[in-house]
Amino acid sequence: MKSPKHTLRARVLAPSLAAALAALPLAGCSTESGSAREEGDAATRPELRRFYGQRLTWRDCGDVECARLTVPRDYAHPGDGKTFVLPVARAATADEGRRVGTLVYNPGGPGESGVADLKEGGAESFGAKARARFDIVSFDPRGVGGSRPALDCPDDEEDEEDTAEDDGAEEQPAVPRTAAARAQAFADARAEATACRKGSRGLLQHVGTRDVARDLDVLRAALGERKLTYVGWSYGTHLGTRYAEQFPRRVRAMVLDGAVDPSLGWAQRALSEATGFRRAVDDYAAQCADVVGKGCPGAGPEEIRRLIHGLYARAEHDPLPVDGEEEGLGATEVVDAVSVAMYTPEEQWKPLSAALRAAARGDGTKLAELSEADDPGPAARARRAGDATAADEGPVDNSDAAILAVSCADAAYPRAAEPYWDALDRAEKKAGLYGVSSVLSVLACKDLPTGTQRPRRVAAAGVPPVLVVGTTGDPATPYEEAESLAEQLPGGMLLTYEAPGHTAYGRGDACVTKRVDDYLVGLREVPDGTTC
Repeated sequence: MKSPKHTLRARVLAPSLAAALAALPLAGCSTESGSAREEGDAATRPELRRFYGQRLTWRDCGDVECARLTVPRDYAHPGDGKTFVLPVARAATADEGRRVGTLVYNPGGPGESGVADLKEGGAESFGAKARARFDIVSFDPRGVGGSRPALDCPDDEEDEEDTAEDDGAEEQPAVPRTAAARAQAFADARAEATACRKGSRGLLQHVGTRDVARDLDVLRAALGERKLTYVGWSYGTHLGTRYAEQFPRRVRAMVLDGAVDPSLGWAQRALSEATGFRRAVDDYAAQCADVVGKGCPGAGPEEIRRLIHGLYARAEHDPLPVDGEEEGLGATEVVDAVSVAMYTPEEQWKPLSAALRAAARGDGTKLAELSEADDPGPAARARRAGDATAADEGPVDNSDAAILAVSCADAAYPRAAEPYWDALDRAEKKAGLYGVSSVLSVLACKDLPTGTQRPRRVAAAGVPPVLVVGTTGDPATPYEEAESLAEQLPGGMLLTYEAPGHTAYGRGDACVTKRVDDYLVGLREVPDGTTC
């Protein structure tokens, strides 16, 4: 499933592709060199001085200012002449006299353009107090959006053998149980991996989050900041954790909202995410009347649950008709549509309810619109990801490619087939089709560059207190992962938001906003266990 975009923007892990972040072991696929302490002194390494010595040149690009940052493609060999040039954007504070400094944020993903997000009003996610006291900055991570070079995993690149196999193949079932269905699933995944290797031209081994965290430290230096003030949503929490491990004494303040637990293995995280979506759909059924009112698709929670699961079963064998489309909506697409709506209940539960009512009458058109809401078309994608710092050829939205490439690079995925099917069987038993989707999305990692180290607990001695924000009904990054991350970080503080939906800061809750802003501006610690 693709990563949904909505007015809260894309601080998300895709409902199925988020499992590609499954292991998130605190290591990328790049060559490990030196201890964390040595990496913390990276600015003093002679071969990195030209990167750390940069100063950004800002120019107007719409309502924000834009610049470019150059980073080495391979930190193990920074002098080989190969680089990434990353777009950076800034929304400067209007109150220069009270300015605390620069706040850098990552909106989520992996694969979301921070520049596009800021251009589209990303600063509005921050409280008024934070906006008044900081210049708000974001950037496109290496390989993403306006990065040069950028990742490319085209859909239409398949090797001839796989294409020949597809010609005579039946449509894939939602749950591949037979040997033939599983072989076809891996053939499709292998074709996806082949396309990614061809399109990305040797970039795949250089886009892991460990290296993005190093880029973040180069950006900190280029901004003239001695220490980093950072906010990360969803995948951005993984980036923040990686930074805290490598540069613990260069952190001023760090907020990690919608946390990913780095101690989980890839199969464990797939199961965690799948369970999160199953619970979120149960929450929708239980709370629909409070949020939607009379528009709910059933008279009570049990009737709503029966309707949803009945639609899954029906669509698996008899796709729901969709206006203007020859092919109907299968079970996987119905799961996608329902899962996407779990991110922002305040915005999406009403449209979901209307779509489910129509589907109950045999019309899948509205559900199809929800399922495809993340893909506005080439022109809109180009506008959305447009970056004035790029060359005449504007950047395209390559978030799907980045989700795949970065996720595979960040985890130690198996090369044999059996572990995937073992994980799928466990996930299906625990979370039904949500679990199936979470595992199937990572099959291509079997044939792509992956990480090498196994999951381990955070090691960030010397980092100041970090604020972890967890939402009790979060579907993509379940609350238990926020609890775990806060416990692993030295002096970690957990702020709990009791609500459904993905992430908390920026959704308008006054309690969350005050606590986060007071911490960011004045370093006011949040008592561990505080609940909003």
